[in-house]
Amino acid sequence: MNILIMGGTQFLGRAIVTAALASGHSVSLFHRGKTNPDLFPEAEHLIGDRKDTNLDALKGREFDAIIDVSAYVPRAVKELLETVKTNHYTLISTISVYKRNDLIGQNESAELIHLDDPTVEEVTGETYGGLKVLCEEMAEQMMPGKTLHSRSGLIIGAHDHTDRFSYWPVRVARGGEMLAPVDRHQPLQVIDARDEAEWIIRSVEANLTGVFNIAGSISGTLGHALEVSQAVSGSDTTITYVPYDFLQTHEVQPWQDLPLWVPQEGDRLGFHFFSIEKALQHGLTLRPLADSVEQILEWWPTQERELKIGISAEKEQKVLAAWHAR
Repeated sequence: MNILIMGGTQFLGRAIVTAALASGHSVSLFHRGKTNPDLFPEAEHLIGDRKDTNLDALKGREFDAIIDVSAYVPRAVKELLETVKTNHYTLISTISVYKRNDLIGQNESAELIHLDDPTVEEVTGETYGGLKVLCEEMAEQMMPGKTLHSRSGLIIGAHDHTDRFSYWPVRVARGGEMLAPVDRHQPLQVIDARDEAEWIIRSVEANLTGVFNIAGSISGTLGHALEVSQAVSGSDTTITYVPYDFLQTHEVQPWQDLPLWVPQEGDRLGFHFFSIEKALQHGLTLRPLADSVEQILEWWPTQERELKIGISAEKEQKVLAAWHAR
């Protein structure tokens, strides 16, 4: 197949290109030429910026399929599908399209977010999910019955520029005494980028259409992730689990200081419990968490930067000292 990938040089997009090439497809990448521009020399690189409606490199082109990693506003979907001819369009969407996070096991039929102002194009924490809903609707309007929507959950693996999950195995591997929230059994629903990417390519090959939640197993926990990280890294790290009230008192922030940790209460009760049954029935496979952790720990030493998220070593030690001195 001749596949156009919108984006393709960062994290999930990178994994999708890798999977497409491994399956023998001809791949064209449309990107700005700014992020990892030297990746995939065997692919065709088309340079432009859809934010500025610069799609000149795509005019007059036709592809068997398009996989769109970088559409965040419905206008971008409309302009792309007006410019390029294709028989199948895949939109990388998100589980953030759902209106509620307090329900366990929501499937693809759950209620969606609807923005008060559908013309807004500023992508923020408040508009992101609603804009993706509009992107899905625009895709169906432009190509009815020929679209595949991959509603991604929390994606993990090497090349993750957010460091949301990577913080944990990297911190465990560093050793010493480590701070963690006491609710070690908190659910943690994550999916390896390679699993989503490979499912997308298989689905495109099968001409699959419809809406699918693409997330991990609902049986995962933060404590399990830390145990796996210890086993894979061989670290002798001592993990000290501290109650939420104490962490609050010492200004340790959920998600920012301790990534992916969100107290499971109120409107967050179902955050790590989205149903993936439909995707499993259509070929989604999930690799063991240890495989993901191993890949992250092989990749991280190649990075010449600090983690973008997570508690600083200095603050962590201060909180631990206060905990032991209580």
